[in-house]
Amino acid sequence: MARSVVLAGTGRCEGCRLPPRWCVCGALPKVDTNLAVDILIHRREQWRPSSTGALLARTLGGSRLHVHRADPCSRESPILPPTLLRPGHECWVLHPQGESIGVEMPLASRPQPMEVVLLDGNWREAGEMLRLIKTAEGSAARDGTTPIRVVRLPGNPPGRFWIREAPAPGQLSTAEACVAILDLLGEASAAERLRLHFELHVWATLRARGKVARAEAYLSESPLPAAIPAILAALETRRPA
Repeated sequence: MARSVVLAGTGRCEGCRLPPRWCVCGALPKVDTNLAVDILIHRREQWRPSSTGALLARTLGGSRLHVHRADPCSRESPILPPTLLRPGHECWVLHPQGESIGVEMPLASRPQPMEVVLLDGNWREAGEMLRLIKTAEGSAARDGTTPIRVVRLPGNPPGRFWIREAPAPGQLSTAEACVAILDLLGEASAAERLRLHFELHVWATLRARGKVARAEAYLSESPLPAAIPAILAALETRRPA
């Protein structure tokens, strides 16, 4: 059986949160987009190595990571980060309970800049964060700012987040949801580059956990071998300790 360096207690990279042997930091360039992306990550999720919200914050240029109830023991710590909603932006919050969206106007043609808020946590935690945002929406409406639109992705696209089991078909990881939103808004190039970051992270995590056969199966359906064969070969080569 292959040895898992994760279970063996090896230290992790502060960037990609993988063991140094499988670190993917710097493997691919950052992704630039005109879409303003804000990730509201649950305070528990921020410590989970499999979090794809942290992956977005690391790889998507201009994105911002906010921690939900960063200090729940402090009365001064705001429940919702005050900088989460960007003034002057059309704002979407992605959640399965939102209205379904179909063909949308491309980002470049929209009359005002656009922000997407992604909720990173398990489904119960995401529901908790959504309730807080809806409360904030009431305050925003009273201030005369742009209302928040809670949306969900169309259809039930199959997920590729093989690190965790999805609670139900069509429920994607945070990074996959961001890829889908970029595609929907006409940012196809950014979506494809972000998809490579996501797939590389999943594959490297499977390898770090000693799941060699599952990682090989993952690659068989992935764009990675055709897009970055040299990077995969370099990661497969054991590096000096």
